Amino acid sequence: MKKTILLLGVIFLLLLILGIVAFFFWNHSTVPAENTLPSENISQEENILFVQNTTENINIIPEPPVLAYTGMFELPLNGATGFASVALPLYENNPTDGTAKKLATVSAGKAFCIQEESGKYFRVTLADETTGWIESKYCLVNLPDILPSIVYDDTNSYASIFRSSGYALDGITGKRLYNAKKENTRLAKEEFLMPVLYPMAKKIAQVQKDALSNEDTLKIYETYRPYEVQMKVSDSLTKLMEANETVAAGINTKPWGKSWFIATQLSNHQRGIAMDVSLAKIQQTEIRQSGNYSYKVVTEHEEYKMPSQMHELSKAAATFTSPVSSKSKTDWKKAKLAPKMTDGAKKLQQYCTEHELYPLASEWWHFNDLDAREDTKAHGSNGKYYLKDCLSTAPAKE
Repeated sequence: MKKTILLLGVIFLLLLILGIVAFFFWNHSTVPAENTLPSENISQEENILFVQNTTENINIIPEPPVLAYTGMFELPLNGATGFASVALPLYENNPTDGTAKKLATVSAGKAFCIQEESGKYFRVTLADETTGWIESKYCLVNLPDILPSIVYDDTNSYASIFRSSGYALDGITGKRLYNAKKENTRLAKEEFLMPVLYPMAKKIAQVQKDALSNEDTLKIYETYRPYEVQMKVSDSLTKLMEANETVAAGINTKPWGKSWFIATQLSNHQRGIAMDVSLAKIQQTEIRQSGNYSYKVVTEHEEYKMPSQMHELSKAAATFTSPVSSKSKTDWKKAKLAPKMTDGAKKLQQYCTEHELYPLASEWWHFNDLDAREDTKAHGSNGKYYLKDCLSTAPAKE
């Protein structure tokens, strides 16, 4: 009898233990633990509460949205590299606010990072972190920072393609004439420094917008060119003309002359109001991101057929059959196009002239901003400096 009672007690104890264990496992299998994924059987309302609770527990910080910039340029101006085209006063406050305490003088060619625009001035930060205000119309602005969809290829920065009647210029052709390719953190790659005066940059933005609407893109070969480089090219071309009759005939056949194909003194490239540009058909693009903004880049393109190779210094590159004043905004309209002008060259000219960038009679690729030249002629750049620094940063949300 005693053995039977003892056996029943053991059985009861075992059942009690099994019941406790079963209760424990059932309870924990139906309630999700903190920071674990919810069961697929949980309702939508329970899922929402679960996500809210776990987000609070692990302090998730949401990523900022990526935006397509809708301003004048393809990326905001803030964070772009700029350069003083002439020596300029740097003010502590925006002079348009009624105060103009001068902090320093920014020397010609010195780089800065543009922080904002207000009225006629940029707030900028120099390499030494000095911050102040500078007059924008005298500032060169780096085009790749604000118009990244344009294709840039500054051949003079790695292997010049200058030729005349197909002949190489001694000490020029195939040589690096200056170094303008720098690491650009804004674009996360090495890119050419391609600056023009700010008013001209606004016009180029409109030209590229029109080109993109037709699946075309500008391809810019050069903008700012140092004066010393200009003189080296001019001197080399002079020597080649003296030694080669074919070259001389390609340049000095009336009505043309040497100065139409390479400036023998200060040119618009030194003033920051000229660009050497071709036109290409877009074959492939890619969307990239800088800061909180997305932007388009052209990854594959094919240049249109043009009258000559880029930087061919002879009448083979002529836009018109005879010279046209390079200072006139209207004379080019009456000029007769050269027989070699191709459909691509005509299309490029149309894009540019519709936004008041005017052609050069002797070079199908060269376009000037005569408005910017007139507006800065009292204090224009002499080009006696090289551009050395890229201070570009990702744009902040405006």
